[in-house]
Amino acid sequence: MKEVKIRLATINDLEDVLSIYNEGIEDRIATLEMETKDLNYMFDWFHKHQERYKTIVAELYGDIIGWASLNQYNSRKAYDGVADLSVYIKRSYRGKGIGGKLLSAIEIHARENEFNKIVLSTFPFNQLGQGLYRKKGFREVGVFEKQGKLDGEFVDVMVMEKLLF
Repeated sequence: MKEVKIRLATINDLEDVLSIYNEGIEDRIATLEMETKDLNYMFDWFHKHQERYKTIVAELYGDIIGWASLNQYNSRKAYDGVADLSVYIKRSYRGKGIGGKLLSAIEIHARENEFNKIVLSTFPFNQLGQGLYRKKGFREVGVFEKQGKLDGEFVDVMVMEKLLF
């Protein structure tokens, strides 16, 4: 998909970012979040992603079809070099290379903002996501057993990382 444009997210993108995020919540494949979010939540979230913690979007013919963000991993100063990663793709575009484009672009922002590592959490059953992350140089660190609940059942969470420097 050569027509896909990757750019920094703007406040005008938030409704689309929210819609894609809520799809990820509803599909139960990318987050332990159980309740969909609203625009007020996203405005607050967006304002926390203006300095080092960037948010980018994938745009195709004016439509936002995916997004990625660098998030604070831990508030302790010792972890300033570590960014947590979120990647969400619109249902109809999953598995079509959009995630790879977003990962390549967000890594540039991470390096520019002096992060030495990107970490992420994924479900062990999310094979599509893990394949993408491995292809982009992430490695499995380990699995937290029964890390959280999803639909009332404990689920494991896999942690992956990529060293940038």
